[in-house]
Amino acid sequence: MNITRENIDELNAVIKVDIHKNDYEQKVEKILKDYRKTANIPGFRKGHVPMGMVKKQYGKAVLVDEVNKLLQDALNKYLTEEKLDVLGNPLPKEQENFSWDNDDYSFEFELGLSPQFEVNLKTKKPIVHYKIVADKKAIDNQVKAIQKQYGKLVSKSKLEKEDLVTGIFKNEEEEIENTATFPLEKLKGKKNLDKFIGAKPGDIISLKTKDLFEDDHDLMEYLKVDHDKAHHLDIGVTFEITEANTQEPAELNQELFDKLFGEGVVKNEKELRENQGRQRKTIQATQ
Repeated sequence: MNITRENIDELNAVIKVDIHKNDYEQKVEKILKDYRKTANIPGFRKGHVPMGMVKKQYGKAVLVDEVNKLLQDALNKYLTEEKLDVLGNPLPKEQENFSWDNDDYSFEFELGLSPQFEVNLKTKKPIVHYKIVADKKAIDNQVKAIQKQYGKLVSKSKLEKEDLVTGIFKNEEEEIENTATFPLEKLKGKKNLDKFIGAKPGDIISLKTKDLFEDDHDLMEYLKVDHDKAHHLDIGVTFEITEANTQEPAELNQELFDKLFGEGVVKNEKELRENQGRQRKTIQATQ
């Protein structure tokens, strides 16, 4: 195998990779021999299929696969060893008269090279470094958010303030019929919330879309209306409850720690809190 590079200009280059028969021949032969042991071809016992037939049926596909593997490995190794700072991935050039029936192959790739430039950070004004330390409240909130995100839904017989509800919004005139799931905390005002507290699957609640949610954009998702309509929508809808669930927070155990950070990186709640504190610790800014 041979790899050469031609620099077109400061930002462009072409890499040529030459792959010869002896680069791939042994690997291809080994794979075809393995195929012969397991090939299931009518008229022949397994393991006794003529090698010529195996090559005819599988040879080209195995050859292409192995040459492509060699090509990718060679390119990656070359870019790493040469420490080339490229933009995007190498782009293969179209080649005339290329044929997989040959024994030797040549491939060309276009490279976009990162430009060389200098950044002058000298300034008349000083650079201010702000050190922001996460307090206990911030870390507590982050840990609770993690537990909520990785917790599990538990079915309930009736709704309470911090639960999730699933149901169907309907309005025949506006042709609204959409299934939605949302936390009750998204509802706007005590009047709307009180309609849901204590309700259970099977109940049908009458609602007004105006001031139903804290954010009018939620109507786009939960009722499937467009943006402009959501901002001015003032109609009556019914909501039939189909599910009532609460989100049970995840336990702070090794299974959760491994899922978040990798196996054995964090071993207890104290290390989890220290990790979250480090992530929030320092923010740099300039003036």
